[in-house]
Amino acid sequence: MKISDVRIRLVQKEDSKLKALASITIDDGFAVHDIKIIQGNEGVFIVMPSRKSSDGTQYKDIAHPINTETRELIKDAILKAYYDELEK
Repeated sequence: MKISDVRIRLVQKEDSKLKALASITIDDGFAVHDIKIIQGNEGVFIVMPSRKSSDGTQYKDIAHPINTETRELIKDAILKAYYDELEK
């Protein structure tokens, strides 16, 4: 699997833990949008796109990596693009 494109949209709210939204393209043929970049206590992390369950009590991932290796690949690509975007 190859992440062929990463796009970052910075969020311009100073008091928000949400720092950016990312979109990735996998193998030039599959896109995942609205991956959140969140500021946590120990640094930034990613949250996969999700929606509220029908009863409104919890969120369910719409798309997510199946294993740790894939999650790390996606996380590393997104965070590299995020830090590159901050430097602009």
